Amino acid sequence: MKKLWEGSKKFKQDSQLNNYCIWLKEQYNLPFENYHDLWQWSVENIETFWESIWKYFKIKSHSPYIQVLSSYNMPHCKWFEGATLNYAEHIFKQSHPNKTAIFFSNESGLNIEITWNELERKVTSVVNYLKSLGVTKGDRVVGYLPNVPEATIAFLATNALGAIWSSTSPDFGTESVVNRFAQIEPKVLFAVDGYTYNGKPFDKTETVKDIVSFLPSLQKVIVLPYLNKKALEYLPKDYVNINALYTINGGKLEFQLVDFNHPIWVLYSSGTTGLPKAIVHSHGGILLEHFKYMAFHNNVSEGERYFWYTTTGWMMWNFLQSALLMGASIVLYDGSPTYPKFDSLWKISDNLNINHFGTSAPYLVANMKKQLDIKRAHNLQSIKSISSTGAPLPAEAFNYVYENIKTDVWLCSMAGGTDVCTAFVGGTPFYAVHSGEIQCRALGVSLYALDDLGNPIEDDLGEMVIDKPMPSMPIYFWNDTNNARYLSSYFEDYPRKWRHGDFIKINSKTKGLVIYGRSDATLNRHGIRIGTSEIYSAVNKIKAVEDSLIINLELEGGKHYMPLFVKLKTGGSLTNDIKQAINNQLKSDYSPRHVPDEIIEVTDIPYTISGKKMEAPVKKILLKMPIEKSINMDAMRNPESIQFFVEFAKTL
Repeated sequence: MKKLWEGSKKFKQDSQLNNYCIWLKEQYNLPFENYHDLWQWSVENIETFWESIWKYFKIKSHSPYIQVLSSYNMPHCKWFEGATLNYAEHIFKQSHPNKTAIFFSNESGLNIEITWNELERKVTSVVNYLKSLGVTKGDRVVGYLPNVPEATIAFLATNALGAIWSSTSPDFGTESVVNRFAQIEPKVLFAVDGYTYNGKPFDKTETVKDIVSFLPSLQKVIVLPYLNKKALEYLPKDYVNINALYTINGGKLEFQLVDFNHPIWVLYSSGTTGLPKAIVHSHGGILLEHFKYMAFHNNVSEGERYFWYTTTGWMMWNFLQSALLMGASIVLYDGSPTYPKFDSLWKISDNLNINHFGTSAPYLVANMKKQLDIKRAHNLQSIKSISSTGAPLPAEAFNYVYENIKTDVWLCSMAGGTDVCTAFVGGTPFYAVHSGEIQCRALGVSLYALDDLGNPIEDDLGEMVIDKPMPSMPIYFWNDTNNARYLSSYFEDYPRKWRHGDFIKINSKTKGLVIYGRSDATLNRHGIRIGTSEIYSAVNKIKAVEDSLIINLELEGGKHYMPLFVKLKTGGSLTNDIKQAINNQLKSDYSPRHVPDEIIEVTDIPYTISGKKMEAPVKKILLKMPIEKSINMDAMRNPESIQFFVEFAKTL
């Protein structure tokens, strides 16, 4: 693996992780020579490790905990029982009244800065209004909002009350929203009247009314007039303008204490093949995990500016809020990442002096495919780290970042999921960045690659498994009798071990990792397992191809059929030369087994709203499973793209 970057001696010494190591030596007499030894200790002594996180970050509990961990039996274990705390209280412990807490921009050119003092005032006003509605601990408050300051304010107010937050973004359709929110029976809805994307306005007033009609539990709808200042004229008279709440006399912001294991929010699986799983995390579990990850794996510090391009429907929005725990400012952006120009996000970084720039792997790959020379067009002097998640980041995209974006930057490729609202694997300031590799397994994450017999392996493809509990694992799924769906989602294949559904390879020398795609969409080619990311990595090198999707069908008689679907760049058409170039690239980079049986041109590749390729649903369609059991169109970003595969299946 090619080494692309390594932090200086000063960078390592000044890091939050090194400060923690010094503290461990002072408090526990635990000296560590390197990151891997520290990780090994953290997973072999998880109770001591997580208690050290509690102490290091000075978690404020209003009652003592009885024990760190009740049991190692996932998912039935409980953490820090007896402790009472509040996540939002820890956010506002970082308050510096006149400093900026939130920077906000949108594609229409709006720029807003909100100080800590203003943030606290607005949160207090919303808390008081929610109290007047009778919202109390355990009630559900939901947001149908873009990535705007009002979403953060509504979440923090909900959290301060001990109520449970949940959100979706306004690009979700009525059915998709109702499929999520109806499960948890919310008492209050924060909704937007519309938004702008790619320069086009999208009025959502009728959608909001439709959503409300399907949620009989709602007692109040609070509207953000974002697209149109007169939006409330087109909505029922009992809907409340959120701006009116800010005039309510605030007083002092008070925090409702809740049990460590009390729900903080409900997140949702993509729901591509059924009702989305309503995943519930705990106040304390998220607090500890996000303190750990922000500090030690992202090195976020007080006064820095932390950005992630996300919507409120992706777990990275929730993750982004936790940068406030570090005393950092969060940078919110609403709109298309490529409007009005493809490099718009980099321009925002220049304008706002972003220190930590978070995005998705597909965005970096798209920049690479466009052959954008970002470092020539932009300064980016303030950027210390670029983080990437959402899909495996191919080696050539690693190389592109250092060649065309910034040479002296810490590239933090990370992977985790909505399931735990964090990353299992990610960055460490102690290691070098190698092309195509995620740097490390995160502290406290007892993660291994297992072979077909369930034995831990290195330097070979294996199933990603976590064999010890983490505080941010779900406390339960909503309305999941006897944890049946929870158990079947993660614990069916390996008893008492969390199977995440990814294929990985752990490098025994660098201790880095490569993720090869979802194991439930694995290409089992003549008995050899192939990760889908390998195919995409090679195909990405073909300039004529904009995007691709690979599927392998296991047929009767031990036969296989592996078609590759390609979306060509605008104006292109699939020629024999392009097909040959793809096949040659796959053979050259990997093996003849990677060559598809057929290459087929499509107009678009199916994606979920959160930006994941829909390999498994397409596979089900091609296997001629009923479409209603294969895919939920309302969970798609581009539902029209699926029709090709429905028709194509008829020809097989």
